[in-house]
Amino acid sequence: MIDAIDKKILHHVQRDNQLTSAELSERVGLSPTSVQRRLNRMRDQKVIENDIAVVSTAATGRPLTMLVSVELERERSDIIDRFKKSVRACATVQSAYYVTGETDFVLIVTAKDMEDYESFTRDFLYNNTDIKGFKTTVVMDRIKASFELPLD
Repeated sequence: MIDAIDKKILHHVQRDNQLTSAELSERVGLSPTSVQRRLNRMRDQKVIENDIAVVSTAATGRPLTMLVSVELERERSDIIDRFKKSVRACATVQSAYYVTGETDFVLIVTAKDMEDYESFTRDFLYNNTDIKGFKTTVVMDRIKASFELPLD
């Protein structure tokens, strides 16, 4: 379980995962060794799941972002598992969520241009017989990109 000091460490690491143990120690009032020990424990316990960076889609030549709602043909566990596996293997899909409601999955997809996105839809969505349909929403401006969680 995480305590108040762990929460302070997480608060700072969520905002800047490049902070050194020395910088974190100054901010939370522990020695660098203690901070590193706590970070390692939280990684081992999967409190910290990944050390990721938010990369500019435009700088990498993938300026378009789409939110894609996918409805599967049927809700069977083998179909759901097969789709999850295909999503995990697809680099074009940045994030994916298995959801409730009118749709089964919401995908966040990047593309170089609309031609690139059309190619993705043909290869990944239209050619998948398990997919009943999908709807695309084009992102006009990324306002926030974060996995930061509020730590009460």
